[in-house]
Order: sequence, then C-alpha cells, then structure tokens
Amino acid sequence: MIRIAIIDDHAIVRAGLRQFFSDQVDLKVTGEASTGREALELVRAGDVDVLVMDLSMPDQSGVDALAAIRARAPDLPVLILSGFPEEHYALTLLRQGASGYLNKECDPEEIVKAIRTVFRGRKYITAGVAEMLADGLGGDPDKSLHEQLSEREFQVFLRLAKGETIGHMADSMSLSVKTVSTYRSRVMEKMNLASNSDLTYYALKNGLIQ
Repeated sequence: MIRIAIIDDHAIVRAGLRQFFSDQVDLKVTGEASTGREALELVRAGDVDVLVMDLSMPDQSGVDALAAIRARAPDLPVLILSGFPEEHYALTLLRQGASGYLNKECDPEEIVKAIRTVFRGRKYITAGVAEMLADGLGGDPDKSLHEQLSEREFQVFLRLAKGETIGHMADSMSLSVKTVSTYRSRVMEKMNLASNSDLTYYALKNGLIQ
C-alpha cells in the first residue's frame, strides 16, 4: 500500500484526489494539508510514502516548501501537481529534487501512474518534459535564464519577483540580510537583469508568477 499525502490549498481539489485514489487498490491517503507548514508537519509525522503537492499555497511557495521537505526528508518522493504549465517550472523543480511534475489538466490516470513510478524511486518524466530535455529547452535563452539558478537563488528570485523585501526574506528563510543580498546579486548577474522590476517582468512574462 502506497501512503499518500495531498498538499493543496483548495479543499475541493483534495477531496477529488482523495476520492479518485480511494478507487485504487494500492493507494491510501494518510494525510492532507493546505499550507507548506502543515506539509512539513506531515513529513515529520512520517506516515507517508509520496507527497502530491501544489505549487501555490497561502503561506509559502511550493518551491520553498520543496526545499524544506527535502532538507527534512531527502528520500521522500515529492510529485508536483500544479496549475502552471510544464514549461514554466518542470525542469527547474526536477533539478531541485522533485520526483515528477504534472499539470492539473492531465488525465487522472497519469497521476496514479506517476505516484507508482516515484514510489519505486524513479523520476516521472512526461512526454512534454522529455521533449524539452531533448530539445535543450528549445534553444531559447530568454526562456531558460531561470534554469541557470541554483535552488536557493531560484527561491530568492521568486520572492523578489513577488515584491518581498530582502529583510523579510532574511527572516523567513533564516538567513542574514547580507547573504540574501548576495543571492540577489548572483540572480541579477546570471539573468542579466538590472532591477527588481526586471525580475518581476521576467517572472510574469514566463508564467512563473500570477
């Protein structure tokens, strides 16, 4: 039996997934959460084999939650189920430790297939993601600048793009202001951007924030 925790801030999504999983003989939902903090509590409790997690949550982004979960349980498979298209996040999050990435418009049977795949310790790569890998991101440097960022740099990039201050980031990420400022400088240099407004424009243009 594969024990699953569903992390999504929409109760109707959790209910729909729970109902669908209940029809599968080898799947059992053992936990639900609507925030990144609650997700981490479920991980600490240990009664889970696979996390199915959305990217959009009220207290923190799924990117931050993924980093915290990996720090706590590096071997726990995390399957991202997001409303964002694959081309916006999939490659970055797979590189940063996600076990798979699916868009919420996928066939429900594919979610089950992905869960079984990541439970066995393998990555779940959709045909779309495989094509992006084969095409080298399509050779479009403008759409792949964020792919050059490290995990922590990507976290800082998203927070800056959403208008978060360096001081607030330092507090919430348990880092010094100087360290966050260093990450910001690296992000700006790698992405060849000059201001936070440029970061926000890039993130909006590439569908990384709404």
